[in-house]
Amino acid sequence: MTASTQPRLSSDDDPGVEISGRSLQRAAFTTLLRRDALVLRKNLREFLPRTILQPVMLMFVFTYVMPNIGLAVGGAEGAELFTTLLVAGVVGSTILFQGIQGVALPLVQDFGYTREIEDRVMAPLPVEGVAIAKIVSGAVQCLIGGLVVFPLAAVVPATDVSLSVHWPVLLTIIPLACLMAASLGLLFGVIFDPRTLPVMFGIIVVPLTFLGCVYYQWSALAEIRWLQVVVLANPLVYICEGCRAALTDVDHMSLWAVYPVMIGFTAAMAIAGVTRFRSRVVS
Repeated sequence: MTASTQPRLSSDDDPGVEISGRSLQRAAFTTLLRRDALVLRKNLREFLPRTILQPVMLMFVFTYVMPNIGLAVGGAEGAELFTTLLVAGVVGSTILFQGIQGVALPLVQDFGYTREIEDRVMAPLPVEGVAIAKIVSGAVQCLIGGLVVFPLAAVVPATDVSLSVHWPVLLTIIPLACLMAASLGLLFGVIFDPRTLPVMFGIIVVPLTFLGCVYYQWSALAEIRWLQVVVLANPLVYICEGCRAALTDVDHMSLWAVYPVMIGFTAAMAIAGVTRFRSRVVS
């Protein structure tokens, strides 16, 4: 059989073509992550103040100013417990806010009038891959935010902080929290637009914060049973309770509940976010 009469293999018949395609997709995925890392490095002057200012001011007022003027939360005896609770809560809330700020806000801009998102989806990568890259990049930013805030939250308080690091929990709960926060950021980013951003912060983010067990333990809500049940729908509750389990010896929600719910939240929000991302891109 001559060369002119030999049948040509399609991509389905030639495994080399499939392998080459996968390599190209991996390269495109890595390039998107490198691009986000470069943008983050160039915007460190904005990223660090945005990440540090709110949690540090929260710690400064509640655990330094108020104890020194005789208005410590919980009184003199309860000041140390409150500070310990708050440190873990601040780390958890910082991770969540970084997911919203690092993923949702840029995504809202990308889907704005300029449609900058179209530049990314032109990469040799499925549309879903672009959305997943946003989650991974956002999770890295959440991790950096948590690592930056944690030492500050440990040294700012005027009262003692009783921290006890449980490394197996810390090394699993923090990455999971970062993925969950980034998935939530993706979902918010594809649901809201520039006109509805105030709604996201005023009606969703604020209740998430105050009812997210940042300032208190979930078990302390037993006196208000209906509220204790309602806040179970808040993903921040599980992040904060997981951080308390990882960083302290105080009472916290069972990890047998924290891990499965966080995994479920992450999967549900990631699937919903990726699906909505695709529908907005193709439309």
